[in-house]
Amino acid sequence: MLAIGSDHGGYDLKQEIKAHLKERGIEFEDLGVLENTSCDYPDFGAKVAKAVLAGDAELGILICGTGIGISIAANRFKGIRCANCTSEYMAKMAKEHNNANILALGGRILTGEEACRITDVFLDTPFSDGERHIRRIEKLDSLN
Repeated sequence: MLAIGSDHGGYDLKQEIKAHLKERGIEFEDLGVLENTSCDYPDFGAKVAKAVLAGDAELGILICGTGIGISIAANRFKGIRCANCTSEYMAKMAKEHNNANILALGGRILTGEEACRITDVFLDTPFSDGERHIRRIEKLDSLN
C-alpha cells in the first residue's frame, strides 16, 4: 500500500497522480489535504512519514508547491529517505542508490504527465542492494 499526501499547493497534482495510480491498480490511502484549502505542509509530510515508519504503507508520495518544504518535513523523521525529484532520472537514482521510501513532487513545478512518469519510475525501480549503497544508507540512518 502507498500513502499519499499534499498541501494545497500540491492538491491538484495529487488528484492527477491518484487517478494514475488507480489506472495502474496500485492501492493507496490519501492522508490529506482532502480539499483545496490553505494548510500547512509539515502536517501532511508528518502523516505520510509516520504511515511509512509504522508499516501502514510501504512507500509514500508527498506533494507541495515545489516539493521542497514537504520533503524537509518528512526527512525530519529518522528512517525516512524522502527524495524531491523533478526528473525520471532523479527518481530512478533515489530508489536504486538511496532506497528512498518517499517521493516528493512539486505541484507548481511539474505537469501531471511529468509527475506520473516520475512516479512510475520511482515505484518500478528496485533498490540495487549494492554494498556501497547499503553502507551509505546505514550511515544516513545513524546520523542524529
